[in-house]
Amino acid sequence: MFKLDTHHLESGRLKCPFDPLHPFASVMTDEYLYSGTASDFLGKDTAFTRSLGPTHDHHYIRTDISEHHWLNGAKFIGTFPIPDTYNPDDDKIYFFFRESSQEGSTSDKTILSRVGRVCKNDVGGQRSLINKWTTFLKARLICSISGSDGADTHFDELQDIYLLPTRDERNPVVYGVFTTTSSIFKGSAVCVYSMADIRAVFNGPYAHKESADHRWVQYDGRIPYPRPGTCPSKTYDPLIKSTRDFPDDVISFIKRHPVMYKSVYPVVGGPTFKRINVDYRLTQIVVDHVVAEDGQYDVMFLGTDVGTVLKVVSISKEKWKMEEVVLEELHIFKHSSIILNMELSLKQQQLYIGSRDGLAQLSLHRCDTYGKACADCCLARDPYCAWDGNACSRYAPTSKRRARRQDVKYGDPITQCWDIEDSISHEAADEKVIFGIEFNSTFLECIPKSQQASIKWYIQRSGDEYREELKPDERIIKTEYGLLIRSLQKKDSGMYYCKAQEHTFIHTIVKLTLNVIENEQMENTQRAEHEEGRVKDLLAESRLRYKDYIQILSSPNFSLDQYCEQMWHREKRRQRNKGGPKWKHMQEMKKKRNRRHHRDLEELPRAVAT
Repeated sequence: MFKLDTHHLESGRLKCPFDPLHPFASVMTDEYLYSGTASDFLGKDTAFTRSLGPTHDHHYIRTDISEHHWLNGAKFIGTFPIPDTYNPDDDKIYFFFRESSQEGSTSDKTILSRVGRVCKNDVGGQRSLINKWTTFLKARLICSISGSDGADTHFDELQDIYLLPTRDERNPVVYGVFTTTSSIFKGSAVCVYSMADIRAVFNGPYAHKESADHRWVQYDGRIPYPRPGTCPSKTYDPLIKSTRDFPDDVISFIKRHPVMYKSVYPVVGGPTFKRINVDYRLTQIVVDHVVAEDGQYDVMFLGTDVGTVLKVVSISKEKWKMEEVVLEELHIFKHSSIILNMELSLKQQQLYIGSRDGLAQLSLHRCDTYGKACADCCLARDPYCAWDGNACSRYAPTSKRRARRQDVKYGDPITQCWDIEDSISHEAADEKVIFGIEFNSTFLECIPKSQQASIKWYIQRSGDEYREELKPDERIIKTEYGLLIRSLQKKDSGMYYCKAQEHTFIHTIVKLTLNVIENEQMENTQRAEHEEGRVKDLLAESRLRYKDYIQILSSPNFSLDQYCEQMWHREKRRQRNKGGPKWKHMQEMKKKRNRRHHRDLEELPRAVAT
């Protein structure tokens, strides 16, 4: 339990950045604060530090600032305590970051993503690296795709990291969100790593660099004992009780060789999920492990820089191939605001999303949005949802024998909903009648429940027995929300069928009857309405004059001059009412001027006023 100490002040230097917009990462464990942050006001000098701690051990440990290849403009993303073995002396702090790197004599710097680690019981060196890490190592994280020409395209900028817990606390699954550095090829990707592969790289060969003008190569010389980067442990060597007992050659080696030669690759060889040439980039990730009817799946919630959240599941196929299934794409905030943070509450089954515009709460499962049929629920392929016989509802693995219809791996409603007539009725769909005007545009809306469905449009023209598939062209444009028809023609009239296909299952989403009204007919209708309005005005005026004529004839004292004067006053009133607010405003101004004039006269001496 933490509480605020109101009697003491603690410096924030090397604990958090001076600028809140500078990225940093920290974690509190065993009373110590491990932080990756900027140590100067401009944010150029970056360091990974340990501070606070018990009263008897209250001093800083940090990375060596004199060696630029330790850290070079690092942007820290996440910090996590992860045990390596069952021996607590081997516990380490792993941190993930991106930094600038310069290879050889070239002046161009590239951005690389890294994973680093230090031992929790590191207290610095005795004669060298005093109050500096003596177990600091780092390795590169690779997230790339191969092109048709054999060249790899790298997603080098790490944006977020998430550790999915497993039954073994030593081996969480590491999920990372990466983006490209190129302004030409824009994209984002999610790569997944195992702790076993990360440890294997740290136990592998070291990298060596002769000078700043040389490239990193594999170190083939003698490696001192104990192996640099190893945590001091009584079980490992009783004579080495702390890092201050390390020999000088170990300290010198770790100072010049903190980089591992080999890189860490994803478990499937490439990205688990990617988005290329889209108008947004991925920024955040959280992952939930879900047990479904046909297996276990990791559901990813991905935040973007335009305020949307993607709900994605990656399904394993044959030969280590993965199928990307986007379950939902939700607009969380009214305006396009970058998502800065996401937190998962498994107890509440809620996702909390933060941006500069505010905080939002989203349920992990929204099964009711997948429709009211077994086929729609099955086609959604959402591990959270299953058909319970009446509706698409939350799936919970229980020992009850109640049948639940769910197929996440294949999404085949024919095998799951074969005995439910309403679900496999291919023509059961909403029917609507819409009208369009010739030479104008109209939009036929059709939004499938499943994100994976491919849409095809068919038309059955009036008098035809057969349907033909609509092919998009300059006049007929197919969008993700429906069909846009520009410059309607008379031949466009007919019944439109919007069909969704997923695997071998095809069903009709909506039927639309389009009636195209000829432009000439529309103009005649408008002309007739205009003439009808003029006739009504003439009739009203005739009735009014008829009343006037009757008044003249029935009143012998009512002369023609009086009638003309009455008509003149009526016309003046009509013009005055036509002026509306302007006339009222002038009248009010006139009244105010009159009142002010009278008041001024009253305030003058009587002699002057007269």
